[in-house]
Amino acid sequence: MAGQAQYEELARQLSAVGAVKRDLGRILPADCPAGSAAVLATLGRHGDMRMSKLAEILAVDMSVTSRHVAHAASRGWIDRLPDPADKRSRILHLTPAGLDRLDDLSRRTTRLLAERLSDWSDDEVGQLIHLMTRLRDSFGDCRSQTARACATTAGAETGSACAAAPVAEETTRTPANAHT
Repeated sequence: MAGQAQYEELARQLSAVGAVKRDLGRILPADCPAGSAAVLATLGRHGDMRMSKLAEILAVDMSVTSRHVAHAASRGWIDRLPDPADKRSRILHLTPAGLDRLDDLSRRTTRLLAERLSDWSDDEVGQLIHLMTRLRDSFGDCRSQTARACATTAGAETGSACAAAPVAEETTRTPANAHT
């Protein structure tokens, strides 16, 4: 197991990820802020879904998700279709314009990464992908460990630590790829 000094250095190095994200954010088109880009990328990767599922995947509050979805919808990049399982809910669906925007974002990101990592070998890029995937897996779904433990504990009592912890609502309705 790594020692404290290694974890401290890792924390310092992870702060550099913010600089990388800011650089990636600079290449986004003016009409597509990072939040909207994340909505498009998530729908492109996971398919159609409810807004609650999108918020869960993005690990952000529903109000933030709603704002990003509204922006993307106003640009014609996504449709909010009626959910056949619950007419009060909507299923988010990429439009052809949204797919085009997503392709543009992918090209921009790929071009920047290829430029910045041009002196890296294929093996080094592969190692980075592997290690970042492993790091992300180690952090799970981004909820605190208390919230994750509470989500798996049935019938948490009022007044317990679980009752105070925010837990994403689980749903069994409408799988992510319900609309085709």
